[in-house]
Amino acid sequence: MKYLAAYLLLTAAGNTTPSSENIKEVLSSVGIETNDKDVASLLSAVEGKDINELIAEGRTKLASVPTGGAVSGGAAAGGAAAGGASEEAAAEEKKEEEKEESDDDMGFGLFD
Repeated sequence: MKYLAAYLLLTAAGNTTPSSENIKEVLSSVGIETNDKDVASLLSAVEGKDINELIAEGRTKLASVPTGGAVSGGAAAGGAAAGGASEEAAAEEKKEEEKEESDDDMGFGLFD
């Protein structure tokens, strides 16, 4: 992830084809040691590809990852159908919590 983050920072700064040395320079500026093999692996994976297309592809893949309940802003934007189902589940869960809380409000407890 750190190599990818450095690569994205460089492309955001206008360097459309960051080199291995550019990535190493960014990471060393914040005290991170680099592994030449990992940097080379990243560069070979993104070679000849448009960074905007890679990000869009990653978003579609991320939208299919189950979130386990709460809907985050990115997941909601990624898929409305999945977000709607999660919202319904969250509403049902909230209703159950309210029922449990209403028992507590009456002052009755199991060991009172």
